Amino acid sequence: MSISSAPQIRTPATYMRGGTSKGVFFRLDDLPASAQQPGTARDALLLRVLGSPDPYGKQIDGMGNASSSTSKAVILSRSTQPGHDVDYLFGQVSIDQPFVDWSGNCGNLSAAVGPCAIHMGLIDAARIPQNGTFPVRIWQANIGKTIVAHVPMNNGQVQETGDFELDGVTFAAAEVALEFIDPADDDDEGSAMFPTGNVVDTLEVPGVGSFAATLINAGIPTIFLNAQELGYTGTELQGEINGDAGALARFETIRAHGALRMGLIQHMSEAATRQHTPKIAFVATPASYTASSGKAIDAKDIDLLVRALSMGQLHHAMMGTAAVAIGTAAAVPGTLVNLAAGGGVRSSVRFGHPSGTLRVGAEAAQINGQWKVTKALMSRSARILMEGWVRVPSDTF
Repeated sequence: MSISSAPQIRTPATYMRGGTSKGVFFRLDDLPASAQQPGTARDALLLRVLGSPDPYGKQIDGMGNASSSTSKAVILSRSTQPGHDVDYLFGQVSIDQPFVDWSGNCGNLSAAVGPCAIHMGLIDAARIPQNGTFPVRIWQANIGKTIVAHVPMNNGQVQETGDFELDGVTFAAAEVALEFIDPADDDDEGSAMFPTGNVVDTLEVPGVGSFAATLINAGIPTIFLNAQELGYTGTELQGEINGDAGALARFETIRAHGALRMGLIQHMSEAATRQHTPKIAFVATPASYTASSGKAIDAKDIDLLVRALSMGQLHHAMMGTAAVAIGTAAAVPGTLVNLAAGGGVRSSVRFGHPSGTLRVGAEAAQINGQWKVTKALMSRSARILMEGWVRVPSDTF
């Protein structure tokens, strides 16, 4: 019996909260040479950093915190795209399986990208104001989209503390306003935002049922369903869904069929390794409920209820990219999201989620009979939690 004595290697990293998520942020050129390109070495490094795959589901031997919101990695570099400051690549690291999903963005961590890019020196200091806000133009490399993060500055440093409150985050911080530019996957006919060409489809799921569904590519590919058709009210908290193995299995089956219908996968089997996208969410008209923190949410203060699943579990708040999808869908008359919010043309909605409420806006217009969304808007906050080096055994990759 041989005992491995491989030394640990250390890699510079920054551990950040962005919105209601946390992740380990790297500069591309700080990564070990073999991990500076996409592939198995990079995936192996990130899996080991986060503590995956962990059959116990706890990520005790890594930086992950055993939830989809905290098993995340980000790689930043000076932008190669004209008119952009930083390239942002996001990896959703599976907790119990040996894979990293690169198929989508993380909207919550998008709020941390601008502050982190400044902190890492990826933006020329001469361009950054001493005070005020600095618009960091981010190229979201996973999906090929532009995000503008308005980062507050104070005496030449990123301002991280403040009085902006975000449900799902315990402490107040400085507000980072985000613009998701052209968030929908529009083609020339405008149909790719709705890959089937319809704002509502009937999704047939053998063995489960038939459901009205809005299938949208905006922010992140998302399947919206009506809570009532699933036997829910839209006021559910995590325990009511995540403790029900049968419900989670049904959601995953529906998600797989939706992914197939959206053209994201060619075979049902592919859904198992494409867990990050599409998301699945259910909506309902406003109702009062008590959020997970004990805060009372009054029906009159929200436009609709939304609950969303991420990586096979009901999310504790709302994924930022799904919030973009919610804002975009709400702006287009006739979608399930729009109808749950009362119908008509809407430039913003405030929705209720398990941790509280969130407001998201979208600028939409009808062009040649097709709805186009030029940008989605929401505010988040971000904060550096720790900086230094992460260590992994050198035989990891």
